[in-house]
Amino acid sequence: MKERLLCLIIGYGCGLLQTGYLLGELRGIDIRKHGSGNAGTTNMLRTLGPLWGLLTLLGDFLKCFVAILIVTRLFGESHAQLLPVLKMYAGLGVTLGHDYPFYMKWKGGKGVAVAGALAIAFDPLLALPVFGGVLLLVFTTAYLSLGSLAAFATFTLLALIAGLRGNFDLTGPQFAELMALVLLMTGLAYWKHRANIRRLLSGTERRTYIHGQGHEHS
Repeated sequence: MKERLLCLIIGYGCGLLQTGYLLGELRGIDIRKHGSGNAGTTNMLRTLGPLWGLLTLLGDFLKCFVAILIVTRLFGESHAQLLPVLKMYAGLGVTLGHDYPFYMKWKGGKGVAVAGALAIAFDPLLALPVFGGVLLLVFTTAYLSLGSLAAFATFTLLALIAGLRGNFDLTGPQFAELMALVLLMTGLAYWKHRANIRRLLSGTERRTYIHGQGHEHS
């Protein structure tokens, strides 16, 4: 249990690096006071432009990769059998740190970029259809929120399929634990997007365009 807690703490520490907020400070603005007030990639994209949005995305990707790397170095040999589960604890920690940074009054992003990095770090083959689905939905509907929600649902489904096929080489209880973590992150993402979901269901969600109007999120 202590290994799991340590991985969660490592992930949370890495997740506290609020790339959007820090880059905004470099430009002399508090990104939380502009656009949607969100410190994530989409609000940076719309407020400061594509370059700063891309830098934010890369920074949020990097902090998840760093957490996974640290956990792998610490437990890759001593807990090789449990490593996929420990990586997922780190990913959950990064998500919590990104979404709920204590030093920003618990107001961060929505964990989409972090989850994308987790999918790549955890299993690149799982990430490909996830990103493909997101891009297809975003380009055909212009609803970034819909693409993000679909990505989480797809990742959950693919993780389940991969586990049932034995790709993770876990025991039954270990696989159940891993899936519980995946479902927890997916549930958290849907909770953070609850306003977007209400607007999608009511037909009032605005489409996402660079420097256009809409409800930003990340």
